Amino acid sequence: MCPGAAPGAAVSTPSASRPDSGRTGHTVDTSRPGAAPALDFRDMTTDDESARPGPRPSTRRGAPAFAGAPQRLAAFPPRTPLPTAPVPATGAWRPGDDPGRRQLVDVGDLDLESGQVLPGVTVAYETWGELDADASNAVLVLHALTGDSHVTGPAGPGHPSPGWWQDMIGPGAPIDTDKYFVVAPNVVGGCQGSTGPASDAPDGRPWGSRFPDVTVRDQVAAEIRLAQSLGIRSWRFVVGASMGGLRVLEWALLGPEHGVDVAAIGVIASGAQTTGDQIAWAHPQIAAILADPGFHGGDYYDAPDGEGPHVGLGIARQIAHATYRSAAELDERFARLPQGGEDPLRGGRYAVQSYLDHHAHKLALRFDANSYLALTQSMLTHDLGRDRGGVEHALSLVTARALVVAVDSDRLFLPADCARLAQHLPGSGPLRVLHSAHGHDGFLIEFDQLGPIVTEFLATEAVRGR
Repeated sequence: MCPGAAPGAAVSTPSASRPDSGRTGHTVDTSRPGAAPALDFRDMTTDDESARPGPRPSTRRGAPAFAGAPQRLAAFPPRTPLPTAPVPATGAWRPGDDPGRRQLVDVGDLDLESGQVLPGVTVAYETWGELDADASNAVLVLHALTGDSHVTGPAGPGHPSPGWWQDMIGPGAPIDTDKYFVVAPNVVGGCQGSTGPASDAPDGRPWGSRFPDVTVRDQVAAEIRLAQSLGIRSWRFVVGASMGGLRVLEWALLGPEHGVDVAAIGVIASGAQTTGDQIAWAHPQIAAILADPGFHGGDYYDAPDGEGPHVGLGIARQIAHATYRSAAELDERFARLPQGGEDPLRGGRYAVQSYLDHHAHKLALRFDANSYLALTQSMLTHDLGRDRGGVEHALSLVTARALVVAVDSDRLFLPADCARLAQHLPGSGPLRVLHSAHGHDGFLIEFDQLGPIVTEFLATEAVRGR
């Protein structure tokens, strides 16, 4: 059997020889260190050139800077912009783009919780390892808000960023692809191959503003069909963090109801229902995108480069990214350091502002504003206990063995949210806690802690014969 192939799967691999989509690929050079030594951490570099002196162009529509916002007082010399080509209207993967490692499967029409029908749904996914003859070694990995199916592997054609969980998945890794057949789908509503707002509707035009609301349960329903198309009737382990963890919990209930067993789950830095604090933080992110003149009510896909909703999307990312890190880390790494040669007393930026500008720009090149809205809304409406007698009762119905992991400095999904899961999931052991200065993003950083926890859990499951 070929690696990554499942018997009898009705799938297609998109061809790189399709007609060109007309979009130019954009990549971000993250190899340049920031001007301040404290900024050199993984891919969190700032753009060194943003500190170079020089005139700043206007911040009217199409200007590349994200941190500009209102113009400073005319008495102050202006800031320098991020040096970049105009940002495309969307960073979505579209048919005709290089597929990379993506495979696509048509899962048919999807009946949504809203009562609407989403026709002709496609799910994009990647796989690693080989599926056993009895299909008993399958593992499902579910990504967070701005993640995708590219869990591991280098950046390259079709994949603007390297895999987001590289240290966790691969030969000899905690999720060992020499043992397991690993499947990672792009969520429905996303923008990296699965049906979402940037996808073409039946009339041949992008869905845009017409894309219907999807819930976490709708997304899992599509993933259940993916599993069935791959010949998988049981997952050895379903794991995800943040938004991915929401889908893990729904999988634990919906999978068995639809004939796909779930033996074990891993819920990392996630919760059973969205909290008021999370809804509050999401609100200005949504508002930033809706207020961008380039958003055009959600129908911006024919806009020229530099005239889409990238500023609103970038601001949304800046707000979100601040919640992904901890206050202690931001103060220790950046404090009140200015960015390179910039002077905050003369209209320049602090280093932490440059850091947020960098992440805003980076996301705008690889993501889609409508998908950001659709997926954020799916998170806001998440409630495992809805129509199931409340959260505690819903959790009590889960039969899978459960691993629940929190990050002690997480200010988005509080450790108390995770503790609630560990307390009420019948198959859960004690809550495991990652000790990290990095906040919610600890699940993407603290592999020296998370890796052994997952390895131990899967070894225990193997002894149980699951």
